[in-house]
Order: sequence, then C-alpha cells, then structure tokens
Amino acid sequence: MLIEKIAMAGTLESSDAQVTVEPGKGLELNIQSSVLNQYGRQIKSTVLETLNRLEVKDARVTVVDKGALDCTLKARVECAVFRSCDQSESNIPWGGVIND
Repeated sequence: MLIEKIAMAGTLESSDAQVTVEPGKGLELNIQSSVLNQYGRQIKSTVLETLNRLEVKDARVTVVDKGALDCTLKARVECAVFRSCDQSESNIPWGGVIND
C-alpha cells in the first residue's frame, strides 16, 4: 500500500498506542515507550511485520506506546495505514490482507 497522507490511530491512554504514518522514502520507524528496554524488540517486530503484511514499503512511522499488547499495536498500525490511503472509508478487507 502507498502511504498518501499523514494519518493517525490510537490514543495516549494506558494500554494503548498512538501510531502515526506519513509518506517517506524507505521505512523509517520511531518508537517511544516507557517499556522500550524490556519490549522494544517485540514492539519493533510487531510493527514491521504488520507493515510488511500490508505491503507498505515507503513510510515514516511513529509509535508512542503506553503498554499496548501486540494485537493492539497491529490494529493501530493497520488503521493508520488504511486511513492514510482513504481505504478506511470503503470496505476494509478484514480477514484478507490482515490475517496472521
């Protein structure tokens, strides 16, 4: 998928994550988390795996994690990507591209 504009999903509430995607060259990932030392590799892996599954090649992605579970991170990344290319207004392919 092509990231066409800046889009955001999620909140800064406890147990959530706020994900922002914007157009970029290559994949640039910035993660902020109070548990970065303990779970930084897992957060990065989950985000990159989700972007790969959605075939996002060029984007600047910022994740502000507040203790989100992997399933929440996946949902926030998916939502931000779909919003960035206006696909969230049409039929989202739940169970298609998004399958694990």
